[in-house]
Amino acid sequence: MKKTIAILTLASTLLISCGGDKREEVATLPAIAVKVAGISETDSSPYVSASGKIEAENSANLSTRMMGFVTKVNVKVGQKVSKGQLLVSVNNTDLQAKKAQVDASIIQAQAAYNNAKKDYDRFVNLFAQQSASQKELDDMTARYEMAKAGLEAAKQMRNEINAQFAYSNISAPFNGVVTNTFVKEGDMANPGMPLVSVEGAKKLQVTAMVSESDIASITNGMKVKVLVKSLETEVDGTVSEVSLSAKNTGGQYLVKIDLDKSDAKILSGMFVNVQFPIEKKANVTTSDIVLVPESALVKQGQLTGIYTVGANNTAILRWLRLGKTFGNQVEVLSGLNNKEQYIVSSDGKLFNGAKISVK
Repeated sequence: MKKTIAILTLASTLLISCGGDKREEVATLPAIAVKVAGISETDSSPYVSASGKIEAENSANLSTRMMGFVTKVNVKVGQKVSKGQLLVSVNNTDLQAKKAQVDASIIQAQAAYNNAKKDYDRFVNLFAQQSASQKELDDMTARYEMAKAGLEAAKQMRNEINAQFAYSNISAPFNGVVTNTFVKEGDMANPGMPLVSVEGAKKLQVTAMVSESDIASITNGMKVKVLVKSLETEVDGTVSEVSLSAKNTGGQYLVKIDLDKSDAKILSGMFVNVQFPIEKKANVTTSDIVLVPESALVKQGQLTGIYTVGANNTAILRWLRLGKTFGNQVEVLSGLNNKEQYIVSSDGKLFNGAKISVK
């Protein structure tokens, strides 16, 4: 029994010693320099802000309703195009054959119409001279009307074929820039499949999502400030559209802002922060949407978390439940409130309980 007690005492002493050594080892490690972010950084602003993305006012993914091989792609990504310029050609040999058939049918219908009209005019004169009966005139009138209708039908068939040619020769619907090509020469084009995308180069706009507590204060024509994050440039803008429904936008309301002309090299797809000249409400609670950059998240297996700033300047790993993605930001449903700061980047490898120093 004494031997057993002695062994247990020795094991306890070793465990306590090892735990103490580990804590002492962490305590002696130098603090890791980190950069933090959070709602507290923006609390100084008295205005409502929202994240958004720059888009071209005019944009289109062009496709065809014809099936055929792509014979020529006349543009490249980044190329400027003019309205009506040929972008992509799809094999239209079958259409050309149909067009030849329609042209032949028009010639045939035109000849039948000319002949029927001459006979009709002749019988009108004969009937006036009482040299033809009413029945003969009625029969000739019916023949003339049928020939006239046949000619019109043949001409409409030609219009149909010409309309189909527009889907085999894809042209630019407006002046702009080619942003993507989805096919190359020799590929099979199918109905509805995008072939090339074009965006208008003249006018850019911002699409932003605004919470329900602030949407009532935003009106068309409102002047706003738009911060382009990647360029660190501020541009003026004007609210052009305000959505009155959040049915398909995850509880957020869509607002579009037209950007004023600027010398900055602003491109479609850049993320921005829009500042609306509306004072923040005093009753804003922690239930407001929380967005964190995707780059700040930590993934371990099926779990996703983020490092927060704990007591005594230590890094605390907090597991999160995430929601929708807005550009390069992710909505946090639980695990972090909008009053807490989180670590965006660090100069060393973080771990739970690591000493940190805020830059």
